[in-house]
Amino acid sequence: MALLILDATTKSIEVAMSGAAATTNPDFTAAWADNTGSVFTEGASDGALNGTSAVTLVAAPAAATRRTIKTITIENKDTAAVTLTISYNNNSTLRTIAVVTLNIGDTWTTDGTFDTNGSLKQTVGTVNLTSGVTGVLPVANGGTNSSTGSLAALTVDGTNPVGYRNVPQSGSAKTGSYTLAVGDIGQFIEVGSGGSITIPDATFSAGDVVSIFNNTTGDITVTCTITTAYIAGADSDVASVTLATRGVATILFISGTVCVISGNVS
Repeated sequence: MALLILDATTKSIEVAMSGAAATTNPDFTAAWADNTGSVFTEGASDGALNGTSAVTLVAAPAAATRRTIKTITIENKDTAAVTLTISYNNNSTLRTIAVVTLNIGDTWTTDGTFDTNGSLKQTVGTVNLTSGVTGVLPVANGGTNSSTGSLAALTVDGTNPVGYRNVPQSGSAKTGSYTLAVGDIGQFIEVGSGGSITIPDATFSAGDVVSIFNNTTGDITVTCTITTAYIAGADSDVASVTLATRGVATILFISGTVCVISGNVS
């Protein structure tokens, strides 16, 4: 609980509403303990609020007395939400303790705001993801494991923004023998002059997808060293497939050892 101390005859706690109640003013209770240095006395007060007119929740203590506030509660008994400003009054200078809007049946206390079921209410604010977030986002959480200054600048691979809106190319065109790697997931491989592709075994996981574009004037061979490879729509395990010139093939991995190849293949 936030501890409030009144240590002068000019200090008190008060509250005002932002406007008149629709039907019923909220009511309040307060409890405190006075300490004169030799005598310890407990006290309490209760009452109702009065619209925009300030109402004293805890009055100032007597001279040479420290008043420690133990608790304050304000319940919205109205038929509409109410907004309250709770203030620390030091000789008519007001210091705002809290500005709170209570829904019907809510109770504000020095321990927080509670709903009609007695559950603590928490409000999650909004954060500007462009300028309001800084720090390092690990790769495992979709980041690059580097400080970028804002989520808007995060990339998947140093170039492509988080959340592809296209199918990016995985590196430059392949002009030699190339074995697919996990870094190719969700991207396409371009095969250029003299290139060929191998699908490895026990490398990918279920749901991984890689596409291949044969950007040559002739057919190319895709070698399937994976345990089982099917051409989509056929029930035979194939050791290799032929990808036609300017053709596209998409490889869907059912598991690390099974894949299905669709597209311009035979």
